[in-house]
Amino acid sequence: MTRTLTKEEVIRVIEGKGAAERIPFFYDFYIQGYMYSGHPVGIEMTNSPYPRDIQYVKYRMPGDKYGYDEDPNYCWAFPGKKLKEQGGIDSRAIIEDWDNEEEMELFYSTFPSADTPKLLPDDVKKDGRYVLGHYWWTYFERLWQLRGMENALMDFYDNPEHVHKLFRKLTDFYIGLMERGKKELDFDGFQITDDLGAQDRPLFSLEIFREFFKPYYKEIIDKAHELGCHLWLHSCGCIELYLPDLIEIGLDVIHPIQKNTMDEKKIAKEYGGKICILAGIDVQYLFAFGTPQEVEEEVAYIIETFSRPDGRFMITLGNGYTNDWKTENLHAMYKETLRICEERKGKYGT
Repeated sequence: MTRTLTKEEVIRVIEGKGAAERIPFFYDFYIQGYMYSGHPVGIEMTNSPYPRDIQYVKYRMPGDKYGYDEDPNYCWAFPGKKLKEQGGIDSRAIIEDWDNEEEMELFYSTFPSADTPKLLPDDVKKDGRYVLGHYWWTYFERLWQLRGMENALMDFYDNPEHVHKLFRKLTDFYIGLMERGKKELDFDGFQITDDLGAQDRPLFSLEIFREFFKPYYKEIIDKAHELGCHLWLHSCGCIELYLPDLIEIGLDVIHPIQKNTMDEKKIAKEYGGKICILAGIDVQYLFAFGTPQEVEEEVAYIIETFSRPDGRFMITLGNGYTNDWKTENLHAMYKETLRICEERKGKYGT
């Protein structure tokens, strides 16, 4: 049985201070049964005997329309706001008009607080693994959830002052989350999400990124470091344009280097020694339509591409599983990862 890596080993890998005896991985983060209503594949893989190198703890984030029994106002919608029941989630705007002063006053006066009760679970039993606090949707993802996608994309040009005001408020909220995570559960790292790329290009110019995203990311990265923690960012799509800036402001871990959106070998060569890459195995084709052999080949390719003697490489899935995934492909992923790790023990690429 392959042993689970310790917190200290994972930290060494993230910080580029040397590879562990094998590559850290936590495929289980993206194969959680709760994600898809307890689908049998998720349940089987979550309960599988494979190692899990990261202990992840999910923050309780505000609801869209409703809070919780302990805090009914812990939600994004302000009192009296009615949301559309039909249409995609990217069209159900909570903030429909920045210029509606009455509604905007209600929105900000009832903004969710990090002091809410039961922000974190009270039954976490730490076991020596690296503990990662995580929540979904940070800046752009939160903006389009609140404004709708079309409005959000135009706001950087038409309503920049409102975007900055919202991002300022969000940053203060996220810093509160981080402080509580460290105080209550002594997190080792924080994982956030913000999909900033399309399949073939970044969503924003470098100018937009530097004005609206970079300063706020820097604040939460600095806060993580002040707390003695790492900051992990998940961002789907082609985001190579932003990597130098993210590295400059101290981002510790980037995920997933999405398949078919960037040149993986180029990313590994240019940035592999500057940031820890949490490489994600393709999820758009491989697990639903591929074969176990194709899965094994992809695992080998990812490990060969990103492995480094100084660490700075971990492996997982590119995103969450869907109900059409084949269990045999997931087992093939785990088994091939463990086989290669055993074969390459102490031998890492440059």
